[in-house]
Amino acid sequence: MNTIKKITASLALSMSMVGFSQAGTLVINSDASDPAPKAAFAEIVKKFEAEYPDISVKYNLYDHEAYKTTIRNWLVTSPPDVVFWYAGNRMKAFVDKKLFEDVSDIWEANNMKADFATAKPAMTVDGKQWGVPYTYYQWGIYYRRDLFEKVGAGEPKTWQEFLDVCAKLKAAGIAPVAIGTKYLWTAAGWFDYLNMRTNGLDFHIDLMDGKVPYTDARVKATFEKFGELVRPGYFLENHSSYSWQEAQPFLYNGQAAMYLIGNFITPNFPAELDGKLGFFQFPQINPDAGMSEDAPMDTLHIPSRAKNKEDARKFLAFMARAENQSAINAALLQIPPNKKANAPDNYFLNKGVAMLAGADGTAQFYDRDTDPAMAKEGMKGFQEFMVHPDRLDKILERLEKARKRVFR
Repeated sequence: MNTIKKITASLALSMSMVGFSQAGTLVINSDASDPAPKAAFAEIVKKFEAEYPDISVKYNLYDHEAYKTTIRNWLVTSPPDVVFWYAGNRMKAFVDKKLFEDVSDIWEANNMKADFATAKPAMTVDGKQWGVPYTYYQWGIYYRRDLFEKVGAGEPKTWQEFLDVCAKLKAAGIAPVAIGTKYLWTAAGWFDYLNMRTNGLDFHIDLMDGKVPYTDARVKATFEKFGELVRPGYFLENHSSYSWQEAQPFLYNGQAAMYLIGNFITPNFPAELDGKLGFFQFPQINPDAGMSEDAPMDTLHIPSRAKNKEDARKFLAFMARAENQSAINAALLQIPPNKKANAPDNYFLNKGVAMLAGADGTAQFYDRDTDPAMAKEGMKGFQEFMVHPDRLDKILERLEKARKRVFR
């Protein structure tokens, strides 16, 4: 009998110790794997652990593309306590499946509705907030000033001026536009801008929400503009073989002159190109369509099945603080969503902040604004069009079938 009691007591003690260990371990899964964000979050984790010495952080880092697939498995099987993700429909898809935790309490306790007023709509579903944003950034065209000077080109303001620049660069043996479409989403950036500049933000969002057929004449008009770049060969050759990172060297070594991308690219710029790289807003196509911009927001969330939600809430509140948002975005060269935080003083970021301040509106990005299933089909279609523009009608018919299936 005494032996049984001893075993029972030993098991109880063992179980309590396991529970204590779990409560003191915070598991975070992140896709911030590029050098600048990797270093920045290593510092943030150290700072968090110093403030909460009873919490040990297990910070798991994953490749961008692998992360987008594997997060779906984690959330339904054995999720970590915090995940990195994205605002808009990418977030909403997990909220609708009850895979993300309601964190409205964090927003209430930390005055976030005031401090994150501009970010709040992108983080809200059914009147509740489901995560904490830590950065957002402009998209636009990064270009080689020296190559523009070589062909006698200036920053284009209109679509025709942009086409003229492309023609000059092509004639000089320089690929006008660097891009890597191996992972599809970069092609969506071009579709977003061409559609917003041709048809306006309201139409674009209606398309993202499944309210407009892909066979609509206005969507076809967007692809016609796309074709004005595809058919003359203004995009980097064999772009479908390159990831967005693998396409960067063409810009850096002077084989390509422009890159439409987010400001997250700027920490990668080689020091020897200081002063040779510039930035301009995507040119105007239709004056009546306005000048709206892609400004994606990156976010942190607590999975609804996380084991250590208490410490996860501490981390999200920690990441919402102005000083931590300032520190992270200084490293990322991006914009902090907390209005009390300081944006870095940087040429590219200053241009982006001014551009977004004057924008007619903002979108999150194609694969964040539309349903994930539609985004997958849409991006496949954009890439296919860039390789086989003659297939346009078949591509649009296929996208329309997908729209009817996804938004039925």
